[in-house]
Amino acid sequence: MNFHGRAKRLDDIDLPRIGALIGVGEDELHAVIDVEARNSGFDRQGRPAMLFEPHVFWRELGEGHRRDTAAAQGLAYPRWGMKSYPADSYPRLEAAMRIDERAALRSASWGLGQIMGFNAGLAGYEGAAEMVRAFLDDEEEHLEAMVRFIVNAGLDDELRAHDWRGFARGYNGPGYARHGYHTRLEARFRWWRSKPDTPWSQATGAACPAPGEPGATVDP
Repeated sequence: MNFHGRAKRLDDIDLPRIGALIGVGEDELHAVIDVEARNSGFDRQGRPAMLFEPHVFWRELGEGHRRDTAAAQGLAYPRWGMKSYPADSYPRLEAAMRIDERAALRSASWGLGQIMGFNAGLAGYEGAAEMVRAFLDDEEEHLEAMVRFIVNAGLDDELRAHDWRGFARGYNGPGYARHGYHTRLEARFRWWRSKPDTPWSQATGAACPAPGEPGATVDP
């Protein structure tokens, strides 16, 4: 699989437009993006942001020769945290794909929302390969997939309520508190809430003029 596409970044209007689909603003989505993908859906080489998880690959492969082969190469082990992550996960992913492509793609997290490949169905795709191909060109696709996952995982209520602990528990798993996901989400939300939002009209689905621009409504 070729992991290079157009690698287009988000337009400012994408955040309020897509957030409005589930009744949140851009600040909530910014917080999730910042914590999950460090505010970038692509790496420096223009590939989708990706983290390969050997403990998930272990599970996906199941018992047998393929798991034994992966374990011998350091690509699969039974528990999270047994080894540190490399600076670039793609070489490990590509080695894993030579053993089992489907299992390897399912064992990595992808894009702005760092959606696990095995959760591609909740993000609206037939499988991990389809999701990865969809992520090659535009972060807008990443954000829409993240929102679909949030809805299908039943986490949109928590996000609207700013229940960061409940959201992190569902989004990041039972170890969320150990890694401080809930506190990091809340901190980033508070940071973004202090910044001006992108002018946008939900009624028209279009950008609004900023105050002082022609057509803008400015308070007297």
